[in-house]
Amino acid sequence: MTGLAKDQDVTDDVFDIAVIGGGINGTGIARDAAGRGYRVVLLEKGDLGGATSAASTKLIHGGLRYLEHGAFRLVKEALEEREVLLKAAPHIIWPLRFVLPHHAGLRPRWMIRLGLFLYDHMGGRKLLPATRSLRLDRDPAGVGLNPDYVHAFEYSDCWVEDSRLVILNARDAASKGALVLPHTAVTSGHRDGSHDGRQWVLDLTTPTGVDQVRARCVVNAAGPWVGAVLQDKLNVEASANVRLVKGSHIVVDRIFDHDRAYMFQNADNRICFAIPFEQDFTLIGTTDEEVKSSALPTDNAPLKISDSEVSYLLQAVNEYLRTPITAAAVRWSYAGVRPLYDDGATAAQEATRDYVLDLNHPAGQASLLSVYGGKITTYRRLAEAVMTQLEPILGRRDGKWTATAPLPGGDFPVDGGIELFARLLRHYPFIEPQTLRRFVRAYGTDARVLLAGVKTSADLGLSFGAGLNAREVDYLMDNEWAQSPDDVLWRRSKLGLRLGPIEVSLLDAYMQARNAKRADVSRSISMRAQARRAG
Repeated sequence: MTGLAKDQDVTDDVFDIAVIGGGINGTGIARDAAGRGYRVVLLEKGDLGGATSAASTKLIHGGLRYLEHGAFRLVKEALEEREVLLKAAPHIIWPLRFVLPHHAGLRPRWMIRLGLFLYDHMGGRKLLPATRSLRLDRDPAGVGLNPDYVHAFEYSDCWVEDSRLVILNARDAASKGALVLPHTAVTSGHRDGSHDGRQWVLDLTTPTGVDQVRARCVVNAAGPWVGAVLQDKLNVEASANVRLVKGSHIVVDRIFDHDRAYMFQNADNRICFAIPFEQDFTLIGTTDEEVKSSALPTDNAPLKISDSEVSYLLQAVNEYLRTPITAAAVRWSYAGVRPLYDDGATAAQEATRDYVLDLNHPAGQASLLSVYGGKITTYRRLAEAVMTQLEPILGRRDGKWTATAPLPGGDFPVDGGIELFARLLRHYPFIEPQTLRRFVRAYGTDARVLLAGVKTSADLGLSFGAGLNAREVDYLMDNEWAQSPDDVLWRRSKLGLRLGPIEVSLLDAYMQARNAKRADVSRSISMRAQARRAG
């Protein structure tokens, strides 16, 4: 699943669609297209979900504050998608209640009530509980808050393991025939004149030995790099612009003794979330800071939070807390760049979070569709919109299908996680309950695939700490394209919060040794493919 099949050579094949970009939009498009019967190749220069899609606030939400900007269609679509995605992936998406303390100096209570009424009724809510009012001086949600805040509202949204959502879409795409190639950069591309321009030829750098692919259509889902791919790689003039907005988050030790999140209103008219994170921590974010393309992260210099952003987030939450937190409490931080469609809004927080699709389709030539903007919550609908534009060009195959299809491991009821955990606990009593609980949250029913054949703790292999063992690492490398400790510890899990330098070094050595063996196999395959082409 995670690479080329033995002796597979795709250089002379022609795919229907080549997707550039392995974030949530790219993997979602690849999944949808492959499930309709199109031949798809997905190209990602780094790790899948390794940039913007891993740096979100990790919410599946309608976007309550977008109502203020009149984005009713976007909010309605996002609210409808909450429960669609919850049912598709109940292992990595789960309901979360948000407490919104009323700030007398900002939005009036009637405005918040109206917004929450719309929020409750616009999206056909069925599974999630409705909004209610709270007295913070009588409810546990008020413990730890500044006593000046007495009134609050509580509403529903969902939490998501964002990187895992990307991986599961890629896995499903691969299971339906898509060729998924992470760590594969497009160096250049052109419409092939020898085929009357009806094919794209993309030149690649990749460890798999595939140096070129051909496709009838290219989908540019490169996120913040969408313009660079157009102009620098494909030599096509961009007809739209992206607005690059840096969003940063901090993680501190848990500051509330319950499982509810908070949405705090800030004096600058923005909002800040404080969300339960990985059982023992609280996630705080996000910022909205416009940046230039030169600030985009690279493999050698990942984007980092600035001191001013840390100060901003601490000030935003400390206004609401009884006991302020300081910069010394920050255990981890991350930052990413959101590629918003440039609609000319004055401030970054006012720019649209909606997506825009731009189709470049010269008469009789191969098409190019570029994706601008979008958000995690609406990625599936975005993919359907992409296919609506491409079907008339490529020829219709099967129709829409993703609205009712579970993602890998998600084939159990929304409330079935406890039963799944209980079954695993009965079958594997020698595994720590907290590790099995994490397996349910990460892999769902695929936890049984990960643990197939395991009879004793010795079958789990080398232990790296915090419940991570060689059996799980092998699974991630063989089935989820993991190649480095960061892939395992910060994207496919958040165990990096729990492992120390010595344990990470042990994991690195193990993965390097395993990667070396796989590289030998890849070289052998590449040499045989080259020999066939030469013959």
